Amino acid sequence: MVSLFLAILPIAIILVMLIVLKKPVHTTGLVGWIIVSLIAFLFFRTSLEVIIRSTAAGLIKSLSVTLMVATSLLQMAYMEKTGALKRIIIFIKTIASGNRAVQIILISIGFGILMVSVGATPVSLLPPILLAMGYSTTVAIMLPAIGYNALCTYSLLGAPIVVFVDVVNNFLGEGQEITLSQAGSVFFFFLPIASILITFIMLWIDGKWSAVKKGIIPCLITGLVISAVCYFTNRFDNLVVLTGVLCGIAVILAMVLYLKMRGNKVFDQSLLTKEELEYARHYPLWKALLPWLILIVVILALNLPQASFDYLYRTLTLSIGGISADGKPIPTRALWNAYTWIFVSILLAIPFMKPTTSQLKDTLKIWWQRAPKPVFSTAVFFLIGEIMNMSGYNMASNLNPELPKFLVPSMISVLADYSAQAFQEAYGVIVSFIGLFGGFISGSESSTIAIFAQYTMSTALNLGWGLQSVIVITAGLAFGGGLASVISPAKLQNAAASIDKLGAENKVLRSAFLFAFILTVISSFTVMVLLSCFGQF
Repeated sequence: MVSLFLAILPIAIILVMLIVLKKPVHTTGLVGWIIVSLIAFLFFRTSLEVIIRSTAAGLIKSLSVTLMVATSLLQMAYMEKTGALKRIIIFIKTIASGNRAVQIILISIGFGILMVSVGATPVSLLPPILLAMGYSTTVAIMLPAIGYNALCTYSLLGAPIVVFVDVVNNFLGEGQEITLSQAGSVFFFFLPIASILITFIMLWIDGKWSAVKKGIIPCLITGLVISAVCYFTNRFDNLVVLTGVLCGIAVILAMVLYLKMRGNKVFDQSLLTKEELEYARHYPLWKALLPWLILIVVILALNLPQASFDYLYRTLTLSIGGISADGKPIPTRALWNAYTWIFVSILLAIPFMKPTTSQLKDTLKIWWQRAPKPVFSTAVFFLIGEIMNMSGYNMASNLNPELPKFLVPSMISVLADYSAQAFQEAYGVIVSFIGLFGGFISGSESSTIAIFAQYTMSTALNLGWGLQSVIVITAGLAFGGGLASVISPAKLQNAAASIDKLGAENKVLRSAFLFAFILTVISSFTVMVLLSCFGQF
Protein backbone atom coordinates (compact mmCIF):
# COMPACT_ATOMS: atom_id res chain seq x y z
CA MET A 1 0.00 0.00 0.00
CA VAL A 2 2.94 2.34 0.67
CA SER A 3 4.28 1.70 -2.83
CA LEU A 4 0.86 2.54 -4.29
CA PHE A 5 0.74 5.81 -2.37
CA LEU A 6 4.23 6.72 -3.60
CA ALA A 7 3.37 5.82 -7.20
CA ILE A 8 0.26 8.00 -7.13
CA LEU A 9 1.88 10.90 -5.23
CA PRO A 10 3.49 12.70 -8.23
CA ILE A 11 0.20 12.64 -10.14
CA ALA A 12 -1.70 13.88 -7.10
CA ILE A 13 0.74 16.76 -6.62
CA ILE A 14 0.43 17.71 -10.29
CA LEU A 15 -3.36 17.73 -9.96
CA VAL A 16 -3.30 19.90 -6.83
CA MET A 17 -0.91 22.37 -8.44
CA LEU A 18 -3.12 22.71 -11.52
CA ILE A 19 -6.56 22.85 -9.90
CA VAL A 20 -6.03 24.19 -6.38
CA LEU A 21 -2.91 26.32 -6.72
CA LYS A 22 -3.65 27.21 -10.37
CA LYS A 23 0.00 26.94 -11.39
CA PRO A 24 0.86 26.97 -15.12
CA VAL A 25 1.39 23.65 -16.88
CA HIS A 26 5.13 24.10 -17.49
CA THR A 27 5.81 24.88 -13.80
CA THR A 28 3.61 21.99 -12.68
CA GLY A 29 5.34 19.61 -15.07
CA LEU A 30 8.79 20.61 -13.84
CA VAL A 31 7.80 20.03 -10.21
CA GLY A 32 6.25 16.70 -11.21
CA TRP A 33 9.46 15.60 -12.93
CA ILE A 34 11.56 16.50 -9.87
CA ILE A 35 9.21 14.68 -7.48
CA VAL A 36 8.89 11.55 -9.61
CA SER A 37 12.69 11.43 -9.93
CA LEU A 38 13.15 11.74 -6.17
CA ILE A 39 10.57 9.06 -5.43
CA ALA A 40 12.10 6.72 -8.01
CA PHE A 41 15.57 7.27 -6.51
CA LEU A 42 14.65 7.11 -2.82
CA PHE A 43 11.93 4.46 -2.76
CA PHE A 44 12.08 2.41 -5.97
CA ARG A 45 15.83 1.64 -5.99
CA THR A 46 16.34 3.56 -9.23
CA SER A 47 19.93 4.56 -9.93
CA LEU A 48 20.82 8.09 -10.93
CA GLU A 49 22.01 6.73 -14.27
CA VAL A 50 18.57 5.23 -15.01
CA ILE A 51 16.87 8.50 -14.09
CA ILE A 52 19.20 10.51 -16.34
CA ARG A 53 18.88 8.04 -19.21
CA SER A 54 15.10 7.90 -18.83
CA THR A 55 14.92 11.68 -18.86
CA ALA A 56 16.99 11.81 -22.06
CA ALA A 57 14.97 8.97 -23.64
CA GLY A 58 11.70 10.68 -22.75
CA LEU A 59 12.96 13.87 -24.36
CA ILE A 60 13.85 12.06 -27.59
CA LYS A 61 10.53 10.19 -27.63
CA SER A 62 8.71 13.51 -27.26
CA LEU A 63 10.34 15.04 -30.36
CA SER A 64 7.58 13.94 -32.74
CA VAL A 65 5.23 16.17 -30.73
CA THR A 66 7.44 18.87 -29.23
CA LEU A 67 9.09 19.75 -32.54
CA MET A 68 5.65 19.80 -34.15
CA VAL A 69 4.57 22.31 -31.52
CA ALA A 70 7.73 24.37 -32.03
CA THR A 71 7.59 24.45 -35.83
CA SER A 72 3.83 25.01 -35.99
CA LEU A 73 4.18 27.99 -33.65
CA LEU A 74 6.97 29.28 -35.89
CA GLN A 75 4.72 28.89 -38.93
CA MET A 76 1.84 30.68 -37.19
CA ALA A 77 4.13 33.53 -36.11
CA TYR A 78 5.43 33.84 -39.68
CA MET A 79 1.91 33.95 -41.13
CA GLU A 80 0.84 36.47 -38.51
CA LYS A 81 3.74 38.85 -39.07
CA THR A 82 3.55 38.67 -42.87
CA GLY A 83 -0.17 39.51 -42.83
CA ALA A 84 -1.21 36.10 -44.17
CA LEU A 85 -3.17 35.26 -41.05
CA LYS A 86 -5.14 38.49 -41.27
CA ARG A 87 -6.09 37.65 -44.86
CA ILE A 88 -7.25 34.15 -43.85
CA ILE A 89 -9.35 35.60 -41.03
CA ILE A 90 -11.02 38.01 -43.47
CA PHE A 91 -11.82 35.06 -45.75
CA ILE A 92 -13.31 32.92 -42.97
CA LYS A 93 -15.60 35.78 -41.90
CA THR A 94 -17.40 35.60 -45.26
CA ILE A 95 -18.37 31.92 -44.98
CA ALA A 96 -21.98 30.65 -44.85
CA SER A 97 -23.56 33.72 -43.29
CA GLY A 98 -27.06 32.52 -44.23
CA ASN A 99 -26.93 29.19 -42.41
CA ARG A 100 -25.60 29.35 -38.87
CA ALA A 101 -25.43 25.57 -38.34
CA VAL A 102 -23.37 25.07 -41.48
CA GLN A 103 -21.23 28.08 -40.58
CA ILE A 104 -20.38 26.53 -37.19
CA ILE A 105 -19.57 23.18 -38.78
CA LEU A 106 -17.50 24.71 -41.56
CA ILE A 107 -15.45 26.93 -39.27
CA SER A 108 -15.11 24.93 -36.05
CA ILE A 109 -15.08 21.39 -37.44
CA GLY A 110 -14.00 21.66 -41.09
CA PHE A 111 -11.39 24.40 -40.75
CA GLY A 112 -10.73 23.43 -37.12
CA ILE A 113 -9.77 19.84 -37.98
CA LEU A 114 -7.79 20.93 -41.03
CA MET A 115 -5.87 23.59 -39.11
CA VAL A 116 -5.02 21.42 -36.10
CA SER A 117 -3.96 18.64 -38.47
CA VAL A 118 -1.35 20.82 -40.17
CA GLY A 119 -0.14 22.28 -36.88
CA ALA A 120 -2.20 25.46 -36.51
CA THR A 121 -4.03 26.28 -33.27
CA PRO A 122 -7.81 26.73 -33.59
CA VAL A 123 -8.12 27.86 -29.95
CA SER A 124 -5.94 30.87 -30.74
CA LEU A 125 -7.02 31.60 -34.30
CA LEU A 126 -10.79 31.06 -34.33
CA PRO A 127 -12.11 32.87 -31.20
CA PRO A 128 -11.46 36.40 -32.56
CA ILE A 129 -13.16 35.44 -35.83
CA LEU A 130 -16.22 33.99 -34.11
CA LEU A 131 -16.49 37.02 -31.81
CA ALA A 132 -16.29 39.39 -34.80
CA MET A 133 -19.04 37.35 -36.51
CA GLY A 134 -21.43 37.98 -33.62
CA TYR A 135 -20.96 34.88 -31.47
CA SER A 136 -20.93 35.28 -27.69
CA THR A 137 -17.73 35.13 -25.63
CA THR A 138 -18.61 31.70 -24.24
CA VAL A 139 -19.36 30.27 -27.68
CA ALA A 140 -16.23 31.84 -29.21
CA ILE A 141 -14.07 30.18 -26.55
CA MET A 142 -15.77 26.78 -26.42
CA LEU A 143 -16.43 25.93 -30.07
CA PRO A 144 -12.77 25.93 -31.23
CA ALA A 145 -11.80 23.82 -28.20
CA ILE A 146 -14.38 21.10 -28.88
CA GLY A 147 -14.59 21.14 -32.69
CA TYR A 148 -11.65 18.83 -33.38
CA ASN A 149 -11.99 16.62 -30.28
CA ALA A 150 -13.16 13.50 -32.08
CA LEU A 151 -10.11 13.64 -34.35
CA CYS A 152 -7.56 14.80 -31.80
CA THR A 153 -5.70 11.51 -32.35
CA TYR A 154 -4.87 12.76 -35.86
CA SER A 155 -3.87 16.31 -34.91
CA LEU A 156 -0.40 17.62 -35.74
CA LEU A 157 -0.40 15.33 -38.81
CA GLY A 158 -1.03 12.23 -36.75
CA ALA A 159 1.58 12.81 -34.04
CA PRO A 160 -0.55 11.23 -31.24
CA ILE A 161 -1.24 8.01 -33.17
CA VAL A 162 2.44 7.72 -34.09
CA VAL A 163 3.34 8.07 -30.39
CA PHE A 164 0.64 5.50 -29.59
CA VAL A 165 2.07 2.93 -32.01
CA ASP A 166 5.65 3.48 -30.82
CA VAL A 167 4.70 3.15 -27.14
CA VAL A 168 2.60 0.04 -27.74
CA ASN A 169 5.31 -1.62 -29.85
CA ASN A 170 7.98 -0.79 -27.31
CA PHE A 171 5.85 -2.44 -24.64
CA LEU A 172 4.82 -5.52 -26.64
CA GLY A 173 8.30 -6.25 -27.93
CA GLU A 174 9.60 -7.84 -31.12
CA GLY A 175 7.20 -10.11 -32.97
CA GLN A 176 4.00 -8.50 -31.65
CA GLU A 177 4.33 -5.02 -33.18
CA ILE A 178 1.24 -3.30 -34.53
CA THR A 179 1.07 -1.06 -37.58
CA LEU A 180 -0.44 2.39 -37.97
CA SER A 181 -3.41 0.93 -39.84
CA GLN A 182 -4.04 -1.66 -37.11
CA ALA A 183 -4.09 1.10 -34.51
CA GLY A 184 -6.21 3.30 -36.76
CA SER A 185 -8.74 0.53 -37.33
CA VAL A 186 -9.35 0.47 -33.55
CA PHE A 187 -9.55 4.26 -33.17
CA PHE A 188 -12.05 4.33 -36.04
CA PHE A 189 -14.74 2.70 -33.86
CA PHE A 190 -14.67 5.70 -31.49
CA LEU A 191 -15.24 8.27 -34.23
CA PRO A 192 -18.74 7.93 -35.76
CA ILE A 193 -20.83 8.48 -32.61
CA ALA A 194 -18.34 10.95 -31.09
CA SER A 195 -18.13 13.13 -34.20
CA ILE A 196 -21.92 13.31 -34.61
CA LEU A 197 -22.42 14.01 -30.90
CA ILE A 198 -19.76 16.75 -30.91
CA THR A 199 -21.50 18.44 -33.84
CA PHE A 200 -24.83 18.44 -31.98
CA ILE A 201 -23.13 19.70 -28.80
CA MET A 202 -21.64 22.62 -30.73
CA LEU A 203 -25.05 23.66 -32.02
CA TRP A 204 -26.53 23.29 -28.55
CA ILE A 205 -23.80 25.55 -27.12
CA ASP A 206 -24.74 28.23 -29.64
CA GLY A 207 -28.52 28.05 -29.61
CA LYS A 208 -29.77 25.23 -27.39
CA TRP A 209 -32.42 22.83 -28.79
CA SER A 210 -33.65 25.29 -31.42
CA ALA A 211 -30.23 25.31 -33.08
CA VAL A 212 -29.95 21.53 -32.81
CA LYS A 213 -33.28 21.00 -34.58
CA LYS A 214 -32.30 23.34 -37.42
CA GLY A 215 -28.94 21.62 -37.87
CA ILE A 216 -29.90 17.94 -37.73
CA ILE A 217 -29.14 17.24 -41.39
CA PRO A 218 -25.75 19.07 -41.52
CA CYS A 219 -24.77 17.30 -38.28
CA LEU A 220 -25.59 13.86 -39.64
CA ILE A 221 -23.84 14.63 -42.93
CA THR A 222 -20.73 15.74 -41.04
CA GLY A 223 -20.65 12.59 -38.92
CA LEU A 224 -21.15 10.34 -41.94
CA VAL A 225 -18.46 12.12 -43.96
CA ILE A 226 -15.92 11.89 -41.12
CA SER A 227 -16.78 8.22 -40.58
CA ALA A 228 -16.44 7.38 -44.27
CA VAL A 229 -13.09 9.14 -44.65
CA CYS A 230 -11.72 7.62 -41.44
CA TYR A 231 -12.86 4.13 -42.45
CA PHE A 232 -10.90 4.48 -45.70
CA THR A 233 -7.73 6.17 -44.40
CA ASN A 234 -7.32 3.91 -41.38
CA ARG A 235 -7.08 0.84 -43.60
CA PHE A 236 -3.75 1.96 -45.05
CA ASP A 237 -0.55 2.73 -43.11
CA ASN A 238 0.46 5.55 -45.41
CA LEU A 239 -2.91 7.32 -45.11
CA VAL A 240 -3.44 7.13 -41.35
CA VAL A 241 -1.51 10.33 -40.58
CA LEU A 242 -3.48 12.14 -43.32
CA THR A 243 -6.82 11.34 -41.69
CA GLY A 244 -7.27 14.77 -40.09
CA VAL A 245 -6.30 16.66 -43.24
CA LEU A 246 -8.60 14.62 -45.47
CA CYS A 247 -11.49 14.76 -42.98
CA GLY A 248 -11.21 18.54 -42.70
CA ILE A 249 -11.23 18.93 -46.49
CA ALA A 250 -14.10 16.46 -46.87
CA VAL A 251 -16.28 18.24 -44.28
CA ILE A 252 -15.66 21.60 -45.97
CA LEU A 253 -16.57 20.20 -49.39
CA ALA A 254 -19.67 18.45 -48.02
CA MET A 255 -20.95 21.62 -46.35
CA VAL A 256 -20.25 23.72 -49.46
CA LEU A 257 -22.21 21.19 -51.54
CA TYR A 258 -25.04 21.26 -48.98
CA LEU A 259 -25.23 25.08 -49.16
CA LYS A 260 -25.23 24.97 -52.96
CA MET A 261 -28.05 22.43 -53.00
CA ARG A 262 -30.11 24.64 -50.67
CA GLY A 263 -29.41 27.74 -52.73
CA ASN A 264 -27.52 29.47 -49.89
CA LYS A 265 -24.49 31.67 -50.41
CA VAL A 266 -21.14 30.07 -49.58
CA PHE A 267 -19.34 33.41 -49.34
CA ASP A 268 -20.76 36.82 -48.54
CA GLN A 269 -18.36 39.76 -48.68
CA SER A 270 -21.06 42.21 -47.63
CA LEU A 271 -20.10 41.37 -44.04
CA LEU A 272 -16.63 42.87 -44.51
CA THR A 273 -15.62 46.42 -43.69
CA LYS A 274 -14.19 48.75 -46.33
CA GLU A 275 -10.71 48.25 -44.88
CA GLU A 276 -11.07 44.46 -44.97
CA LEU A 277 -12.24 44.51 -48.58
CA GLU A 278 -9.28 46.68 -49.52
CA TYR A 279 -6.87 44.35 -47.72
CA ALA A 280 -8.37 41.31 -49.47
CA ARG A 281 -7.92 42.97 -52.87
CA HIS A 282 -4.24 43.63 -52.29
CA TYR A 283 -3.38 40.31 -50.60
CA PRO A 284 -4.34 37.23 -52.69
CA LEU A 285 -5.79 34.36 -50.67
CA TRP A 286 -3.52 31.77 -52.32
CA LYS A 287 -0.52 33.71 -51.11
CA ALA A 288 -1.82 33.77 -47.53
CA LEU A 289 -2.51 30.04 -47.60
CA LEU A 290 0.78 29.15 -49.32
CA PRO A 291 2.67 27.72 -46.28
CA TRP A 292 -0.25 25.38 -45.50
CA LEU A 293 -0.75 24.47 -49.17
CA ILE A 294 2.92 23.61 -49.60
CA LEU A 295 2.88 21.55 -46.40
CA ILE A 296 -0.20 19.57 -47.45
CA VAL A 297 1.21 18.91 -50.94
CA VAL A 298 4.57 17.75 -49.55
CA ILE A 299 2.95 15.52 -46.91
CA LEU A 300 0.70 13.96 -49.56
CA ALA A 301 3.67 13.44 -51.88
CA LEU A 302 5.64 11.68 -49.13
CA ASN A 303 2.83 9.49 -47.82
CA LEU A 304 0.59 8.58 -50.76
CA PRO A 305 3.23 6.57 -52.65
CA GLN A 306 3.61 3.35 -50.63
CA ALA A 307 7.31 3.04 -51.46
CA SER A 308 8.04 6.56 -50.19
CA PHE A 309 6.09 5.97 -46.98
CA ASP A 310 7.76 2.60 -46.34
CA TYR A 311 11.23 4.04 -46.82
CA LEU A 312 10.78 7.13 -44.61
CA TYR A 313 8.66 5.50 -41.90
CA ARG A 314 10.03 1.95 -41.72
CA THR A 315 13.53 2.00 -43.19
CA LEU A 316 15.03 5.45 -42.61
CA THR A 317 14.03 5.64 -38.93
CA LEU A 318 17.17 7.61 -37.96
CA SER A 319 17.11 5.89 -34.58
CA ILE A 320 19.22 7.10 -31.65
CA GLY A 321 20.90 4.35 -29.67
CA GLY A 322 22.81 4.23 -26.41
CA ILE A 323 20.44 6.58 -24.58
CA SER A 324 17.58 4.62 -23.02
CA ALA A 325 18.19 2.60 -19.87
CA ASP A 326 17.18 -0.68 -21.55
CA GLY A 327 19.46 -0.05 -24.50
CA LYS A 328 16.70 -0.03 -27.11
CA PRO A 329 17.24 2.41 -30.01
CA ILE A 330 14.68 5.22 -30.22
CA PRO A 331 13.34 5.96 -33.75
CA THR A 332 13.04 9.64 -34.65
CA ARG A 333 11.87 9.38 -38.29
CA ALA A 334 13.05 12.97 -38.67
CA LEU A 335 12.60 12.95 -42.47
CA TRP A 336 9.09 11.52 -42.19
CA ASN A 337 7.73 13.45 -39.22
CA ALA A 338 5.84 16.56 -40.22
CA TYR A 339 7.88 19.02 -38.15
CA THR A 340 10.68 18.89 -40.74
CA TRP A 341 8.28 19.70 -43.53
CA ILE A 342 6.52 22.48 -41.64
CA PHE A 343 9.90 24.21 -41.46
CA VAL A 344 10.55 23.44 -45.14
CA SER A 345 7.11 24.84 -46.09
CA ILE A 346 8.03 28.15 -44.45
CA LEU A 347 11.29 28.33 -46.37
CA LEU A 348 9.66 27.42 -49.69
CA ALA A 349 6.96 30.07 -49.21
CA ILE A 350 9.42 32.91 -48.57
CA PRO A 351 10.29 33.64 -52.25
CA PHE A 352 6.58 34.01 -53.09
CA MET A 353 5.45 35.85 -49.95
CA LYS A 354 8.53 38.08 -49.95
CA PRO A 355 8.60 39.02 -46.25
CA THR A 356 10.68 42.00 -45.20
CA THR A 357 13.69 41.65 -42.94
CA SER A 358 11.70 43.33 -40.20
CA GLN A 359 8.87 40.80 -40.56
CA LEU A 360 11.30 37.89 -40.32
CA LYS A 361 12.91 39.37 -37.22
CA ASP A 362 9.48 39.93 -35.64
CA THR A 363 8.55 36.33 -36.52
CA LEU A 364 11.55 34.95 -34.64
CA LYS A 365 10.99 37.33 -31.74
CA ILE A 366 7.35 36.41 -31.19
CA TRP A 367 8.12 32.71 -31.72
CA TRP A 368 10.76 32.85 -29.01
CA GLN A 369 8.23 34.48 -26.69
CA ARG A 370 5.54 31.87 -27.36
CA ALA A 371 7.30 28.55 -28.01
CA PRO A 372 9.47 27.58 -25.00
CA LYS A 373 6.70 27.10 -22.42
CA PRO A 374 4.30 24.94 -24.51
CA VAL A 375 7.23 22.94 -25.93
CA PHE A 376 8.58 22.24 -22.44
CA SER A 377 5.07 21.53 -21.12
CA THR A 378 4.65 18.84 -23.78
CA ALA A 379 8.10 17.31 -23.30
CA VAL A 380 8.14 17.15 -19.50
CA PHE A 381 5.21 14.72 -19.30
CA PHE A 382 7.08 12.34 -21.58
CA LEU A 383 9.98 12.50 -19.10
CA ILE A 384 7.66 11.79 -16.19
CA GLY A 385 6.11 8.83 -17.99
CA GLU A 386 9.49 7.36 -18.93
CA ILE A 387 10.84 7.60 -15.37
CA MET A 388 7.69 5.98 -13.98
CA ASN A 389 8.00 3.19 -16.54
CA MET A 390 11.71 2.58 -15.87
CA SER A 391 11.80 3.11 -12.09
CA GLY A 392 13.53 0.19 -10.42
CA TYR A 393 15.26 -0.88 -13.65
CA ASN A 394 18.43 -2.95 -13.26
CA MET A 395 21.12 -1.67 -15.64
CA ALA A 396 23.22 -4.78 -14.98
CA SER A 397 20.59 -6.86 -16.80
CA ASN A 398 21.67 -5.26 -20.08
CA LEU A 399 25.01 -7.10 -19.76
CA ASN A 400 23.67 -10.24 -18.09
CA PRO A 401 20.20 -11.29 -19.38
CA GLU A 402 19.92 -13.83 -16.54
CA LEU A 403 19.63 -11.03 -14.00
CA PRO A 404 16.15 -9.60 -13.27
CA LYS A 405 15.33 -6.53 -15.37
CA PHE A 406 13.77 -4.75 -12.40
CA LEU A 407 15.12 -4.71 -8.86
CA VAL A 408 11.63 -3.87 -7.60
CA PRO A 409 8.34 -3.46 -9.48
CA SER A 410 8.25 -0.12 -11.29
CA MET A 411 5.82 2.63 -10.33
CA ILE A 412 3.74 1.71 -13.39
CA SER A 413 3.73 -1.98 -12.41
CA VAL A 414 2.51 -1.07 -8.92
CA LEU A 415 -0.34 1.02 -10.34
CA ALA A 416 -1.23 -1.75 -12.79
CA ASP A 417 -1.26 -4.47 -10.12
CA TYR A 418 -3.54 -2.51 -7.80
CA SER A 419 -5.80 -1.42 -10.68
CA ALA A 420 -6.26 -5.02 -11.82
CA GLN A 421 -7.19 -6.03 -8.27
CA ALA A 422 -9.51 -3.07 -7.69
CA PHE A 423 -11.38 -2.86 -10.99
CA GLN A 424 -10.91 -6.30 -12.58
CA GLU A 425 -13.04 -6.59 -15.76
CA ALA A 426 -14.68 -3.22 -14.97
CA TYR A 427 -11.36 -1.56 -15.85
CA GLY A 428 -12.69 -1.15 -19.39
CA VAL A 429 -15.42 1.11 -18.04
CA ILE A 430 -13.10 3.60 -16.39
CA VAL A 431 -10.07 3.62 -18.70
CA SER A 432 -11.37 6.49 -20.87
CA PHE A 433 -11.88 8.56 -17.72
CA ILE A 434 -8.25 7.88 -16.80
CA GLY A 435 -7.38 9.23 -20.25
CA LEU A 436 -9.60 12.27 -19.69
CA PHE A 437 -7.79 12.88 -16.41
CA GLY A 438 -4.40 12.48 -18.12
CA GLY A 439 -5.36 14.91 -20.88
CA PHE A 440 -6.60 17.41 -18.31
CA ILE A 441 -3.37 17.46 -16.30
CA SER A 442 -0.96 17.22 -19.26
CA GLY A 443 -2.86 19.20 -21.89
CA SER A 444 -2.40 16.74 -24.75
CA GLU A 445 -3.32 13.26 -25.94
CA SER A 446 0.31 12.44 -26.73
CA SER A 447 1.40 13.24 -23.19
CA THR A 448 -1.46 11.13 -21.84
CA ILE A 449 -0.19 8.20 -23.88
CA ALA A 450 3.36 8.77 -22.66
CA ILE A 451 2.32 8.74 -18.99
CA PHE A 452 -0.48 6.19 -18.82
CA ALA A 453 -0.26 3.83 -21.82
CA GLN A 454 2.20 1.37 -20.28
CA TYR A 455 0.21 1.36 -17.04
CA THR A 456 -2.97 0.60 -19.01
CA MET A 457 -1.36 -2.21 -21.00
CA SER A 458 0.19 -3.72 -17.87
CA THR A 459 -3.20 -3.70 -16.15
CA ALA A 460 -4.85 -5.39 -19.14
CA LEU A 461 -2.19 -8.11 -19.20
CA ASN A 462 -2.56 -8.61 -15.43
CA LEU A 463 -6.25 -9.26 -16.10
CA GLY A 464 -5.30 -11.95 -18.60
CA TRP A 465 -6.62 -10.11 -21.64
CA GLY A 466 -5.36 -10.85 -25.14
CA LEU A 467 -3.40 -8.64 -27.52
CA GLN A 468 -6.43 -7.19 -29.29
CA SER A 469 -8.05 -6.25 -26.00
CA VAL A 470 -4.81 -4.64 -24.81
CA ILE A 471 -4.81 -2.42 -27.90
CA VAL A 472 -8.51 -1.59 -27.51
CA ILE A 473 -8.17 -0.64 -23.86
CA THR A 474 -5.14 1.55 -24.60
CA ALA A 475 -6.95 3.22 -27.50
CA GLY A 476 -9.80 3.99 -25.09
CA LEU A 477 -7.28 5.66 -22.80
CA ALA A 478 -5.81 7.69 -25.65
CA PHE A 479 -9.19 8.75 -27.01
CA GLY A 480 -10.21 9.92 -23.54
CA GLY A 481 -7.02 11.99 -23.45
CA GLY A 482 -8.03 13.61 -26.75
CA LEU A 483 -11.49 14.45 -25.43
CA ALA A 484 -9.82 16.45 -22.65
CA SER A 485 -9.02 19.22 -25.14
CA VAL A 486 -12.31 20.91 -24.27
CA ILE A 487 -11.41 21.04 -20.55
CA SER A 488 -7.67 21.68 -20.88
CA PRO A 489 -6.92 24.82 -18.82
CA ALA A 490 -4.08 25.77 -21.17
CA LYS A 491 -6.25 25.56 -24.30
CA LEU A 492 -9.18 27.44 -22.79
CA GLN A 493 -6.87 30.14 -21.45
CA ASN A 494 -5.33 30.53 -24.92
CA ALA A 495 -8.79 30.92 -26.41
CA ALA A 496 -9.84 33.50 -23.80
CA ALA A 497 -6.56 35.42 -24.12
CA SER A 498 -6.94 35.65 -27.90
CA ILE A 499 -10.09 37.78 -27.41
CA ASP A 500 -8.83 39.62 -24.30
CA LYS A 501 -11.29 37.80 -22.03
CA LEU A 502 -8.98 36.12 -19.54
CA GLY A 503 -11.05 34.79 -16.68
CA ALA A 504 -13.98 33.86 -18.92
CA GLU A 505 -12.45 30.40 -19.31
CA ASN A 506 -13.46 29.57 -15.73
CA LYS A 507 -17.15 29.90 -16.61
CA VAL A 508 -16.60 27.92 -19.80
CA LEU A 509 -14.75 25.18 -17.91
CA ARG A 510 -17.78 24.36 -15.77
CA SER A 511 -19.96 23.76 -18.84
CA ALA A 512 -17.17 22.02 -20.71
CA PHE A 513 -16.80 19.41 -17.97
CA LEU A 514 -20.37 18.24 -18.60
CA PHE A 515 -19.74 17.82 -22.33
CA ALA A 516 -16.40 16.09 -21.70
CA PHE A 517 -18.13 13.72 -19.29
CA ILE A 518 -20.84 12.83 -21.82
CA LEU A 519 -18.29 12.20 -24.57
CA THR A 520 -16.17 10.09 -22.25
CA VAL A 521 -19.19 7.98 -21.29
CA ILE A 522 -19.68 7.30 -25.01
CA SER A 523 -16.01 6.40 -25.29
CA SER A 524 -16.34 4.00 -22.33
CA PHE A 525 -19.38 2.41 -23.93
CA THR A 526 -17.37 1.90 -27.14
CA VAL A 527 -14.56 0.26 -25.18
CA MET A 528 -17.02 -2.10 -23.51
CA VAL A 529 -18.61 -3.08 -26.83
CA LEU A 530 -15.23 -3.73 -28.44
CA LEU A 531 -14.00 -5.74 -25.46
CA SER A 532 -17.18 -7.80 -25.51
CA CYS A 533 -16.37 -8.73 -29.10
CA PHE A 534 -13.10 -10.20 -27.83
CA GLY A 535 -14.78 -12.10 -25.00
CA GLN A 536 -13.85 -9.82 -22.09
CA PHE A 537 -17.40 -9.21 -20.83
